Amino acid sequence: MGGPGEPPAGTPEGAPGGEDEYRSVVFDESFVRAARLQEFSARERMGDHARAVRRRPSPHRRLSLQVVILVVLITVAFGTAIYMGVRQPYETPVARRTEPLRMTVIPLAPQGRVPGAGKAADLFAKSPAAQFGVGASGIVLPAARRTAHFTEDQVVAALATAKDYLVESSLDPDVLAGRTVRSPRVLLDPAQLDQFDRSFSRPAADGRHAPTGWLVRFDPARTALADPGVRVNGTLRADETDKETLEVASDHTFVYALRPAGAHGHARASLFTVRRELHFRFDRDDLRMHQAELLVSYVQAGPLSCAADSTRLLRPLLAGQEAGPGGPAGTDPYATGRATALCGALAGAVRDGT
Repeated sequence: MGGPGEPPAGTPEGAPGGEDEYRSVVFDESFVRAARLQEFSARERMGDHARAVRRRPSPHRRLSLQVVILVVLITVAFGTAIYMGVRQPYETPVARRTEPLRMTVIPLAPQGRVPGAGKAADLFAKSPAAQFGVGASGIVLPAARRTAHFTEDQVVAALATAKDYLVESSLDPDVLAGRTVRSPRVLLDPAQLDQFDRSFSRPAADGRHAPTGWLVRFDPARTALADPGVRVNGTLRADETDKETLEVASDHTFVYALRPAGAHGHARASLFTVRRELHFRFDRDDLRMHQAELLVSYVQAGPLSCAADSTRLLRPLLAGQEAGPGGPAGTDPYATGRATALCGALAGAVRDGT
């Protein structure tokens, strides 16, 4: 007999529901996932008017849509890049060539013996430098105002960098004594460093490579400071030359009290005056990096001998020394305007210290 629920003769061969009818069909996981129709769960079928099955989106259709979107995005990005390259709304900054520093150093010879005193303070009190500031305090920054293309902060940065260069190149005791050049060097535009370095390794009186055009430097074998308080007076002025450039003009007089190197306190001190007119230029990179391009350096210094080489080192004539008879007309380093001679003579008030 057949089992319960089975016909006595068994299931007829080929009848529906027979065991062999679906033997070749395998319902593996990939088959189930690929089905276009999916039966709702029992909980989902409990909802009102819920259908028994739902249609699943074709994975091939989703993939095709993603490809189309990606192609459209790439096309838009490529077209935008081409458009911006052809119709760029901003002007490309014009590359500016850094100019070499042009320098002039004019020695001023005394018309007689150099006056001296036992105390530097006495000399300063009788000189035009009596009311000058001392050290960096004598270099006063003017009130800064924004320009058409530069903010007030950028103008202040240019003025401050110019002041720092003046301090490091005119007041640093190690620079004055010829022991270092690093402190002013780091403030220069990198494009000028080759000219700066060549000026010290191979100095020349060619208007381009004089160390004394870059900084104040005495001969340490002959000269020493008698008073560390250098007297300073002068002006700074900032102007915009174009929308990419600021320029700062400085005009300062530095007065040093000197005595012979190695001398003890009994040696008399004398005054030495250096008038420096410097012209700085700043682009936006210079302002950001706290650096400057030095365009012009015009120096008058004395008392010096016109016969001495003043391009490498300054060799001041000290108390009691003289340059010799004759010489050019007097030049006052405290007055405005430029001397035109290759060597000038100290004006009477400066020479006499009165």
